[in-house]
Amino acid sequence: MNVERLAEIIGSDFYTGVPDSQLKALCNYLMSKYGIDPKHHVIAANEGNCAALAAGYHLATGKIPVVYMQNSGEGNIINPAASLLNDRVYAIPLVFIIGWRGEPGLHDEPQHIYQGEVTVKLLEDMDIASFVIGKETTEKELSAKMEEFRSILSKGKDVAFVIRKGALTDAPKIEYKNDNKMVREEIIQHIVKVSGEDLIISTTGKASRELFETRVANGQSHKYDFLTVGSMGHSSSIALGIAINKPKQKIWCLDGDGAVLMHMGAMAVIGTNKPNNLIHVIINNGAHETVGGMPTVASSIDLVQIASACGYPNAVSVDTFEALDRALAEAKSRDELSLIEVKCSLGAREDLGRPTTTALENKQNFMEYLKTL
Repeated sequence: MNVERLAEIIGSDFYTGVPDSQLKALCNYLMSKYGIDPKHHVIAANEGNCAALAAGYHLATGKIPVVYMQNSGEGNIINPAASLLNDRVYAIPLVFIIGWRGEPGLHDEPQHIYQGEVTVKLLEDMDIASFVIGKETTEKELSAKMEEFRSILSKGKDVAFVIRKGALTDAPKIEYKNDNKMVREEIIQHIVKVSGEDLIISTTGKASRELFETRVANGQSHKYDFLTVGSMGHSSSIALGIAINKPKQKIWCLDGDGAVLMHMGAMAVIGTNKPNNLIHVIINNGAHETVGGMPTVASSIDLVQIASACGYPNAVSVDTFEALDRALAEAKSRDELSLIEVKCSLGAREDLGRPTTTALENKQNFMEYLKTL
């Protein structure tokens, strides 16, 4: 399915979403056509944020918006879909475009397997009519379904297109980059060197993969690390839960800017509780790199000031390895909550592997190590 034709058939002039690798063709099309333009295209913090933003667009214009996302984001839209958009509440119509990770019968990462199984069922449970688009879907079929959907939308209900792997084609090529010099994998190597046998909680995506491979390259055990392969935005809260219950152990959280934005309220909870054994490192490349490189708003905000306002007693931003090493050593030596923002470039090794242990094995090894502390 040609991605431009998809957009033409849907007929909306406002999109908001959270990028997904399955929807990279759509994301690149939107970046090529609109860039980041609040009138037409907004990359939001999380999927619930998108649904509410789309609702505001509809209230102001009377037109139908589009929300795009990975199926992992369905959990974030359940509340607004049920209590805001639903036709028994405000009857706000919108079109969801959902990347179907973990589709039954296709190999995918462990965090996508169950989500893939329930993707369509969750839409049914929320009374959202859906249509699956695959490589074989024709423009005629899509146009007919969209005409059917227009009748549903006119009644204040929502609809969804569920996108199979490889279904969208002919995307323009977009180069995503920034001016930062530090490479994320090298940043992680520096953190591992300083952290020693401390515990590390790493965020979703390439950061966890690079941490795993750093341990392999160093001949180290993986028992020190909890790899948050799913639940984007929640690694810092996991780290807080561990830090509170293992107060004599130093806990490092390796976070990403997209993850921090997704559930930024976690920083307020961390800053209020002030665990003196937690070091929160935000590797900020201003992008959703793992799913394609589309921008976040993290390049335009001051994470250090946000951390300070949330109650972090120590917060610093670094953009060189000299400054990073100094900040890491200081955080390691102090008995006080610390945050380090690290300005990072985009990009990763093409041969970057994936963890060779299962998520369950990772949890079991990590918990066994915690029992010894």
